[in-house]
Amino acid sequence: MKLGIVGLPNVGKSTLFNSLTKAGAESANYPFCTIDPNIGIVSVPDERLKLLGDMYHSKKVTPATIEFVDIAGLVKGASKGEGLGNQFLSNIREVDAIVHVVRCFEDDNIVHVDGSVDPLRDIETINLELIFSDIEILERRIAKTGKAARMDKSLGKEFALLERLKAHLEEGRPALVFQTEDEDEQALIASYNLLTGKPVIFAANVSEEDLADDGAGNAGVAKVKEYAAANGSEVFVICAQIEQEIAELDEEETAMFLEDLGLKESGLQKLIKASYRILGLMSFLTAGEDETRAWTIKIGTKAPQAAGKIHTDFERGFIKAEVVNYKDLLEQGSLAAAREKGLVGMEGKDYVVRDGDVILFRFNV
Repeated sequence: MKLGIVGLPNVGKSTLFNSLTKAGAESANYPFCTIDPNIGIVSVPDERLKLLGDMYHSKKVTPATIEFVDIAGLVKGASKGEGLGNQFLSNIREVDAIVHVVRCFEDDNIVHVDGSVDPLRDIETINLELIFSDIEILERRIAKTGKAARMDKSLGKEFALLERLKAHLEEGRPALVFQTEDEDEQALIASYNLLTGKPVIFAANVSEEDLADDGAGNAGVAKVKEYAAANGSEVFVICAQIEQEIAELDEEETAMFLEDLGLKESGLQKLIKASYRILGLMSFLTAGEDETRAWTIKIGTKAPQAAGKIHTDFERGFIKAEVVNYKDLLEQGSLAAAREKGLVGMEGKDYVVRDGDVILFRFNV
């Protein structure tokens, strides 16, 4: 999974990136301190892996990972060259979803690029810049397709789609809510990699005081949640400064620190859950002496396609999947014991993989 982080300057974007990835990206109280994109890869915390790895005495335990890309802060008019412009948006065209960091805290010591804290105005500013960037992409595509369509009439359908999609964006609406039932059109739109066609997760960045009750008393957070609900987006509340402190602690210290703050989970855990929900993802597991590993797949994936995540040969030569729920496996202490209790199923090509399945694939190529 790959997530792109966007936001205005000084909203806590790079601080959040630092805390999530421990990558040490520069973070300072002046606009545009992030110039080159920062990239960090984070392991997805998964208690199931540790337990299974211990049971099998695995030589290696490999969690699922998320790649974060942090780009320079955008400002109003970035598409026209204001600030550092929007040339950095190209760095997040390949991401699966966008994490939009929104400032919901007051602090006179941290300059707001627009002079005041207003989460909805900030969201609108970023949205418009993403739309303008997408319109530029479409205009180039329209010019190219329009010229080619004179010689190849089959391109006429795509040209008409591009014109409709551009008109939709010019009304200030994201590509994500563009309506089409045509599967060919849907495939074409996906191929354009439009920024406004990607799911959005809002990170409402609050002060430490507002974190304990998950921003319940923060009017800015309420507005962001209302906006997210109306636009099919996810939202989670975070204090980027606290997350940066957590990033410097080990696992045991982190648990104590969160407990002292009255928190059940870290911002990273909140973000991972939101990411999996909005992208419709889950994990199945493989376990053994050599390696215990988590594999991220779409909800609804069938066994052969899940096998293909491990290796294309597994999908091509798929015979059966030996499946047991991780809880049953841990309770029984071994796959053999789980088999004896009838807890292991031999599943075929139509089996839909479930979150937490531990699978041994049988294949022949």
